[in-house]
Amino acid sequence: MRRRAQVIDLGIGALAFAVTLAILAARGLGTPNLHDRALDLPGVLLAAASTLPLAARRRFPTAAFLIIAAASLALIGLAYPLDAPIGATAGAYTLGAVYGGQRRSSRRVTATLAVAAFIPAVAAVYAVTGVDVPRISMDLLFWAAVLAGLWIVGDRTRLRAERISELAEQARRVEREAQHERRLAAAEERTRIARDLHDSAGHAINVILVQAGAARLLHQRDPQRSQLAIGVIEQVARGLIEEIDGLIHALRDDVAPGPSTPGDELAIADVLRQHEAAGLRISADIQGSRPALPASVAWATHRILREAFTNATRHGTGSAELTLVFGAEELTITVTNPVPAAPPSGAGDRRGHGILGMRERAGMLGGALDIGARGDTFRLHARLPYGGLTPAQNAQQTHDAHDAHDAQDMQNAPGAHRAPGGRRPGAASIGAAAS
Repeated sequence: MRRRAQVIDLGIGALAFAVTLAILAARGLGTPNLHDRALDLPGVLLAAASTLPLAARRRFPTAAFLIIAAASLALIGLAYPLDAPIGATAGAYTLGAVYGGQRRSSRRVTATLAVAAFIPAVAAVYAVTGVDVPRISMDLLFWAAVLAGLWIVGDRTRLRAERISELAEQARRVEREAQHERRLAAAEERTRIARDLHDSAGHAINVILVQAGAARLLHQRDPQRSQLAIGVIEQVARGLIEEIDGLIHALRDDVAPGPSTPGDELAIADVLRQHEAAGLRISADIQGSRPALPASVAWATHRILREAFTNATRHGTGSAELTLVFGAEELTITVTNPVPAAPPSGAGDRRGHGILGMRERAGMLGGALDIGARGDTFRLHARLPYGGLTPAQNAQQTHDAHDAHDAQDMQNAPGAHRAPGGRRPGAASIGAAAS
């Protein structure tokens, strides 16, 4: 860019030199005056001095103008017909572009005085050489107006260049901020993925731990149930590997896992089936007509149920009761399970990362989570609003959701424990709510 500007300045200086030589060779513009001096070597040298300094107008604008003005005055004083001071006009434009906007600057004052004094100096030189100045006063006023106009044009050009520079800097700043926001979003996404990985891995490891213990205890006494427990371990481990693969893919590609369609994330039957297969007796009661849940609410529900049933399996006595109430504005989840009178060592405090994650998911949706033991019963109660979500809020919260298990038909969900008549407790109400 700088080299291009230098080439342009050289071209402007050469063009001004050529035009000045043409004017001097033609003995001025219009009818030649016999008293004017013909072009000779001194005239060529002065013509060069009055134009070629324009090649340095960007680096030394004031010095270039002063040299041009002095050479132009010398041409006029030696009776050369310099009817059009091309170099001086270009120099005035440059000074306006460089110093026009500077306030309280000695360089601006010097530049302004140099341009303003040029035409009066020309008039003084003409008067000294015997030219009738009043007769050419209109010409002098015309060139004074040209110089003033070029100064203003140069100043406007400077303002435009500064505006363009400001806009370019603003665009760069916006781009930097956008990059910063993208980095923050990527960091937040990685944090979310790590949290989901912790939830999934913790849940799967707990199920595997329970099933491995059951398989060890039942290996000799009930080989069939031992094999069933080993099959659950295999299924849970395979599902965990698939989920970890998906999360690692998201981390490597810097792309968040795409949300499933609303409703698929809930997968109540899948959660019940998995934990019943792990040995937990679940009685489920679904109340209200289930609407098309936003993905964020459905995913939070799925995670809360998984964590609640995992806690019931690890710390309870082998059973749990689930109540889901689909209201007009919110979904309430209540999970209760009996706990032994004297909990095993290390099982008394459930306030680990899992419960913190459940509380955070409920809070992100504007809901709440209440947990605690009351006598020999541990109770979890979550409230997840969804009635007031706008499409934009739902889209934003759906971005925080992760691919959940595929939804399965409630009527086909197998249960390890059946109620009288061959139906798992709560299965009929689940199917009715799903419909």
